Amino acid sequence: MEKLRQHDITLRDERIILRPMSEDDWDFLLKWNNDPEVLYFAEGDDVTGRDLEDIQEIYRHVSQNAVCFIIESNGAPVGECWLQRMNLERILKKHPGQDLRRIDLMIGEKALWGRGIGTRAIRLLTGLGFEKEGADAIFACDVADYNPRSLKAFQRVGFEVCETIPQLPGAKAHHCYDLILTREMYQRERRCERSDAKGEGADER
Repeated sequence: MEKLRQHDITLRDERIILRPMSEDDWDFLLKWNNDPEVLYFAEGDDVTGRDLEDIQEIYRHVSQNAVCFIIESNGAPVGECWLQRMNLERILKKHPGQDLRRIDLMIGEKALWGRGIGTRAIRLLTGLGFEKEGADAIFACDVADYNPRSLKAFQRVGFEVCETIPQLPGAKAHHCYDLILTREMYQRERRCERSDAKGEGADER
């Protein structure tokens, strides 16, 4: 049976840690993937729960082409995320010959929604993608119009909407969005951050 593909990458900032997802994490993943409110925002259809076998199949399959993490805050697991090689043909066709990645994430602990954890995880994953993995562009895919928190989290890191995708009548979402952050956009954001930091230092002196 296929297992989670393992890696030894750990990412962190002053508030969160992204540690490798492992075969010991099924309890957390099962809990989050059976919370209807979490799934409402995380899934494009009307999934309200999954059994352990389904969850294991999904994450193990994704991990073969992704670096999968558990998000921890204050030492406790609060969500999951991954940086994956692009798997959507509609995006691959528009960027031939480029190294494209995508970010997916779920904050499973609802009490921590709106605390900036998603934004921090996205920032760490984009750093990994551009600084270590050599990506040319990173995407957020199919972000639904009923999930403005996710849309804003990506935009805070510098992602921009590159495609608005109308959904079929009667679908849960009216529109979904693809967002892009290119290497050039990322480097520009980094230069602005460094410039702002220098300015703050000068003000303090």
